[in-house]
Amino acid sequence: MKHIFFALLLLTGTVFAQEDKLLDLLKSNASPKEKADACRELARIGTRQAVPVLAPLLADENLSHMACYALEPIADPAASAALREALGTLKGRWLAGVIRSLGVRKDREAVELLARYLNDSDPVVAEAAARALGNIGGAAALALEIALASGSANRLAVCEGLFRCAEEMAGPEATVIYDKVRAIPNLPHHLRVAALRGAIQSRGTQGLPLLSEAIRTESYVPAIDAIGISMEMPGAEVTRTLVAELAQANKEKQVLLLQALGNRGDVTAAPALESLAQSGPVNRRIAAIRSLVQLGPPLLVPKLVGWLKDPNTAVSSAAQTGLFGFPGKEADAAVVALVSDPDTKIRIAAIESASQRRITTAVPVLLNTTRDADAGVSGAGFKALGELGRPADIPSMVDALLQTNAVTAAETALSAICARQSDPATCTELLLPSLAKARGEPKLALLRVLGTIGDPKALAAVRSAAADPDAAIKETALRVLCEWPNVHALSDLAQLSRTASEPKFRILALQGQLRLIPMQNVSDAQKLSQVKELLPLIERPDERRLVLTILGGLPSVESLAMITPYLTSEGLQEEAGSAAVVIAEKIVATHPADVVAAMKKVQTKDKNLAARVEALLKR
Repeated sequence: MKHIFFALLLLTGTVFAQEDKLLDLLKSNASPKEKADACRELARIGTRQAVPVLAPLLADENLSHMACYALEPIADPAASAALREALGTLKGRWLAGVIRSLGVRKDREAVELLARYLNDSDPVVAEAAARALGNIGGAAALALEIALASGSANRLAVCEGLFRCAEEMAGPEATVIYDKVRAIPNLPHHLRVAALRGAIQSRGTQGLPLLSEAIRTESYVPAIDAIGISMEMPGAEVTRTLVAELAQANKEKQVLLLQALGNRGDVTAAPALESLAQSGPVNRRIAAIRSLVQLGPPLLVPKLVGWLKDPNTAVSSAAQTGLFGFPGKEADAAVVALVSDPDTKIRIAAIESASQRRITTAVPVLLNTTRDADAGVSGAGFKALGELGRPADIPSMVDALLQTNAVTAAETALSAICARQSDPATCTELLLPSLAKARGEPKLALLRVLGTIGDPKALAAVRSAAADPDAAIKETALRVLCEWPNVHALSDLAQLSRTASEPKFRILALQGQLRLIPMQNVSDAQKLSQVKELLPLIERPDERRLVLTILGGLPSVESLAMITPYLTSEGLQEEAGSAAVVIAEKIVATHPADVVAAMKKVQTKDKNLAARVEALLKR
């Protein structure tokens, strides 16, 4: 304990010494910036001895604000006295600053002095006085009330000050203030709402009749204000009051009350809301349904299912949105049951909801929908299965594919399931047995799905189909080969680009090779050799652009030499120039002569590319 005592004594001495230095600085010829910094520090450590030094600065136009800032936290009454004494010597914003500081200090002794400024000709000073009196609290309320009754020109600031007083006062005293403000005619809207809020809330539960009165007023705006105020008031009594007003309100106010009851989250309002959701104006029914969904009362799901069949489409749509977004297993079960509903629109909506809610238990029911006679239903079923299905579901989905009229949706779903698997070969094993027995569009779809998987067994099956006598099967298989996702098909494409009887497949195979060559895990020299072999086959600008792209990624003197002829080729100068510059920048140190020769042939309108060429030539 002795050590702690001496430590505190030492710390206190250090603080006093620091304060002395700061006060000496304020008395010196230091710059305004240095003095302002000293005031800022005195706000932290200043004591009574700082007051006589800070007080004269209140009249300094450069330091008045900082002097107020330093005096405000000093606990000694001398600080308040200094601020009060300065009132009679200042004007304008410096006076307003001192007034604000007295409010911050809640100086009750300043009430009478501050009251004199409530009607000051300078509105900044008058407003500062009103707000300062409000900060002081209940002791200043009478001065503000007198100013309000006398018709102060600064009525808004006076009202704001009164509200601040009321916030610190007991309920009945605050109520008197709020009622006086409410009685003022032509009060601005925000003050009228604040006064009404205070008048209701300060009365506690006894303020609920006033809330009801405001809701019942013929003017729409006060009713909206009152309903908004009710949202800030907890308790079952408030909920009961709002429910009681439902029966008397017009349909516009009923919608607002329904929304408020939904937002309150008090489930005791549910019976009243269910009654209004059952019948009546459409807007009111929709608002009641939405609010019920927010409350989430027991047994709501069956009611939503019932309203889903309502003849009014707006009501049924609201019920559908509420049901499909409603949490819990009960809602899941209701959604799954609706997948088999006789109404086509409801079936489709339920299928989509099952997918969005990730109801994996719905898969067996969804498989049934894929055989539905309605293409919209079967298509929606396949789409949902694409999201929820697993490899184990593929055989059933393929069986459905062989019978459905939604082939495209089935193909997309199967591809989606296979794409999610870490081992795509699993899907190939499940698809191949059905490929042999499939006919027509389903067979073509299976070939395209196998093309997305891309494993060796899938490639073998597609390769075999490419020799099928059926023209449609052959063409689909060839297109799948040309779009193969990995390098396993390179040898097939190499042969096809040279032997295909139709020019379109030679072109597609050539493009496929150019796409796959960069994907190989071989040396750049091998890739370059493969590209060189293809050059005699390339006739179209599109393939030449692909070649230039590949060569640009294979930096060597050989690739630069292969690009050089294209630098002056009509329509390819920009692509060739860009690829040549990329290579040149990487090999200029080892092959400067080749780079110079190539760069002199570059023709470009691209200023950035031209600058890079110039830089290479300078090197």
